[in-house]
Amino acid sequence: MLTIGELASYVGVTVRAVRHYHAKGLLPEPERDHSGYRRYDAGAVIELIRIRILAEAGVPLARVRELLRAGEEEFAAAVADIDVRLQAEIRERQRHRERIARLASGDSLALPPEVVDYLDRLRALGIDERIVRAERDGWIPLATHSPARVPEWVARKREQIDDPRLVGFYLTLSRALDRPDDDPRLVELADELAAYITRMADERGEDYVGDIDIEAPLVTLMDTLAFDTVPPARRLIELLKQRGWTGWTKLERVAPTPGVRPG
Repeated sequence: MLTIGELASYVGVTVRAVRHYHAKGLLPEPERDHSGYRRYDAGAVIELIRIRILAEAGVPLARVRELLRAGEEEFAAAVADIDVRLQAEIRERQRHRERIARLASGDSLALPPEVVDYLDRLRALGIDERIVRAERDGWIPLATHSPARVPEWVARKREQIDDPRLVGFYLTLSRALDRPDDDPRLVELADELAAYITRMADERGEDYVGDIDIEAPLVTLMDTLAFDTVPPARRLIELLKQRGWTGWTKLERVAPTPGVRPG
């Protein structure tokens, strides 16, 4: 016969837990002996072990009470259901572990491998890291929103960066990032970019220079991410709009500002 402290120690729970199980009606509370102590027998040990195991498995105490009163077949079926749930939780936690591990991988956060390879290619071409980050930040919501279309978009991006002129676009943009808003050179760079975009659009079509089939709210979100990452780009886009092009994620032709030489 065990005291409550000995019972708790033997099973690996606290005395407070034993008393809580008493209060919830899970574990019968024995009468006190002549010395004033409650004594627990082997049956109480087994019952407390069952309670502890079920509770540690995440079974609500109300459900624990039902299981303790169930017959052998019902109890076995319920335990099988609990095991299925635990396996599902284990798989979900494993996915969480994989996502956490990807946090240490930089661009791998929320991005498929083909996008990571594309970003690495931009770096290898000498594109400013701020632009690479802006591209990355745009790909994250894009890949989350339309994962099935990522391979198509990445394939087109890879084709585009095989064109030295598009690489020139990125390099020109890189030079523009450190220019103050009133720097005359920024205007010259806007002229160069507008001319480049116009030439590409005339040769390959306007769909080639701007992302297509992306909903307007997502375009706005991606543009905002880009401007937050590369603030000088906002001024450059304003200058481009005066020259007949607007947008960052989705470039579109617009009427140039009167008196400003279009691209």
